[in-house]
Amino acid sequence: MTSDANNLFEINNGWLNFAEQQKSPHFTPREDVTDISLLVVHNISLPPGQFGGPYITDLFLGRLDGDADPYFQEIYQLRVSAHCLIRRDGSIVQYVSFNDKAWHAGVSSFEQREKCNDFSIGIELEGTDELPYTREQYQQLVCLVAKLQETYPLISHNNLVGHCDIAPGRKTDPGPAFDWDYFRNCLQSMKESSQ
Repeated sequence: MTSDANNLFEINNGWLNFAEQQKSPHFTPREDVTDISLLVVHNISLPPGQFGGPYITDLFLGRLDGDADPYFQEIYQLRVSAHCLIRRDGSIVQYVSFNDKAWHAGVSSFEQREKCNDFSIGIELEGTDELPYTREQYQQLVCLVAKLQETYPLISHNNLVGHCDIAPGRKTDPGPAFDWDYFRNCLQSMKESSQ
């Protein structure tokens, strides 16, 4: 991963320049954009363990058909969203402006601060806790995180966490399949190459 790849990423008014935009109604305006200081990595697959298809976007847009799969009966009425989804092929879909609050964290806390949605950005990886993520997903995540840290400088190296870290006992994602060391090393290498 090179700094040239990161240069392709631009954020304008909270929107990533080349991401597919699917604007979710499930968001809240932020009181203070300068308070953004945490990035949360999640995973999602719908139905569980199946990749591709429209169902993640349908869920985040509030239009998931509860009859399309038996599992959807449990979740189709949820009002949830994330800022972005990185699919298995590395393509990115953005649902909520980074300058607004997506509804991704739920009951959560980070360093004794509750309600992580208020000050975080949530990135979903299409995947499961157990299956390895793709090289394309790591590459895009690294480039996106580097640009987010540049845009929102309070998102420090120590403020990159999994959903499991802010909601322990309730959430397990991104799971043991996510290689934190690889992700952090790639991010550090990108930053060093751009200096």
